Amino acid sequence: MSKDLKSKRKLQYGYTTGACATATSLAAAHLLFDNKQDIRSINITLPKGQFVQFTIENCYLTAIGATASTQKNAGDDPDVTHQAIIFSEVTLIPTADIYFYAGEGVGTISRKGLPLAVGEPAINPVPRQMIREHLQQLAQQYQYQGGFSVTIGVKNGVELAKKTLNARLGIIGGLSILGTTGIVRPFSCSAYIASIHRAIDVAKANQIQHIAACTGSNSEAMIQRHYKLTDMALIEMGDFVGAVLKYLKRQPIAKLSIVGGFGKISKLAIGHLNLHSKKSQIDFDFLANLSAGDNALKEKIRQCNTSIEAWQLCQQAGIDLADRVCQYALQTVKQYLPNNIEVEVWAINRNKQAIAYAK
Repeated sequence: MSKDLKSKRKLQYGYTTGACATATSLAAAHLLFDNKQDIRSINITLPKGQFVQFTIENCYLTAIGATASTQKNAGDDPDVTHQAIIFSEVTLIPTADIYFYAGEGVGTISRKGLPLAVGEPAINPVPRQMIREHLQQLAQQYQYQGGFSVTIGVKNGVELAKKTLNARLGIIGGLSILGTTGIVRPFSCSAYIASIHRAIDVAKANQIQHIAACTGSNSEAMIQRHYKLTDMALIEMGDFVGAVLKYLKRQPIAKLSIVGGFGKISKLAIGHLNLHSKKSQIDFDFLANLSAGDNALKEKIRQCNTSIEAWQLCQQAGIDLADRVCQYALQTVKQYLPNNIEVEVWAINRNKQAIAYAK
């Protein structure tokens, strides 16, 4: 396990919504076959073979089937669904198949480009496969020849979804049931990077050939205003510019705009692909040398507290530092992309205004 650098304690792993939905679906189905059981926990096997146990909060028969719920534990990951109640409602059906439905708090796919068809409940392929395999094994155990109707829900999922990128991706009405391994690794970037990839897929599937990868809402506001872009063309990449570039190398589009605050773009100019402060720092020596100013100006830049302060010093000296930073950042970006992608890099200030760009 990874370690918290401040406390030095081992960080705890958690489980995905997909793993939780598998556990609750299996628990509900167990009750349908043996209604005398008092199901307090359930064991499932994760995609990579780990055998794990889930506490079942509630499990009871309904008028048409059975329902079960569990509280998601995301471990030490700052997941919006941590401690959310995931539940499944399972009904037996005559045909030997398994059908999935979106319950309370689970969204529906409304745009092309996602791993599921438009109109499908936002229960991703791996969670579906996990649920299907566990229910099929249970059916064999009880020599059951029919199938299952499975409805997955998340209590308060509509409100929780507002804290995610789902609406922009075209997932309406709630959360997605996610997970490829069943495990949530603390402070991992994988879920965020996956959402970047899905956003690019959605844009391409909807014939959008110019996307803007932005570090935050201010960057989005500036570039959207400049080009009149739709929300679907905006890729909220945060600090993960590398995730955008590496994905577009395999899935190219016609034009890419990289947009961020001056400080973050200065990190990209040096060659950093992760712009988070834990992974890269603003290099004032680099900015001083890039300014090509006199020794006094360079020393002032080296003593700056913020990148904007360095930019302002150069502005006062008649030096366009932001333009030079964007030019260097553009060189970094072009190293990772095929030549047929038109690329530009924009730097903005804190007032959502562009201060330089390079193409």
